[in-house]
Amino acid sequence: MTSFTHVELTIKDAVATIQLNRPEKKNALNPEMHQNIHDALTEIEHDRGVKVIVVTGTGDAFCGGMDLEKCFLEPFDEPEAFDASNQLAVSWSRRLKKFPAATVAKVNGWCFGHGFQLAGLCDIVVTAEEAVFGMSEINFGIFPGGGTMWVAAHNMGRKQALYYALTGESFTGLQAVSLGMATRAVPKAELDAEVDAIVASLAGKNVHALRTTKHVYESAVELDFPKSIDVELAKLYELSYLTENEWIRKALEQFKRRAYRPGLQSYTIDEER
Repeated sequence: MTSFTHVELTIKDAVATIQLNRPEKKNALNPEMHQNIHDALTEIEHDRGVKVIVVTGTGDAFCGGMDLEKCFLEPFDEPEAFDASNQLAVSWSRRLKKFPAATVAKVNGWCFGHGFQLAGLCDIVVTAEEAVFGMSEINFGIFPGGGTMWVAAHNMGRKQALYYALTGESFTGLQAVSLGMATRAVPKAELDAEVDAIVASLAGKNVHALRTTKHVYESAVELDFPKSIDVELAKLYELSYLTENEWIRKALEQFKRRAYRPGLQSYTIDEER
């Protein structure tokens, strides 16, 4: 496993974990950290067995956003360096958004700016109730940019997204669920166990089914109903080919024998032996 300066990457079985590791700066993202995340995603991409990516932070922060000094102030008089840093941040954000593996943000603390975006790009967000979310850009005279406003607009309702973007107020992990920024909130002491349970469930699914589900969802968001149906049917046939019709040969046969109950459990291949 490659060693990175500000990111800890672990891959175990079907699960990859990216842990931001700059606790003295609330895991704020500097240019080197942007490169670390980019390289970590590349390494995960090369491991075709990864079904789930967990993203979290070290210490009392998930991610405090951009390191303003390192990403903006210091390179301001060097346009090429300034642009390179920001383009790298945008690049890994795009990659994470379309990554085929299921992505889970484990928000353990402060979640601001680009950290807010990072969480919002993930498929599932499990947060500590005590975590603090926010878009504080307005407080120093700019707006949530680099994709952060997109995340707010696509996760939160219009009135709530604009309220928090315009006022710069923060909200808790508990509030994040009702605002659309989190899937589930639990006391911080229960965060690890809650995420482990969700990850175990995801890791037990068929890898092609997971990836296809994400693809079909993203298409459904962008397409009208007739076109979405066409994509769904096409992806169903593709999935059937990739899995040798496993969902029919295994799942439906077990359902026919009442060997499993959809909605309450998953089918198992072992029962066919």
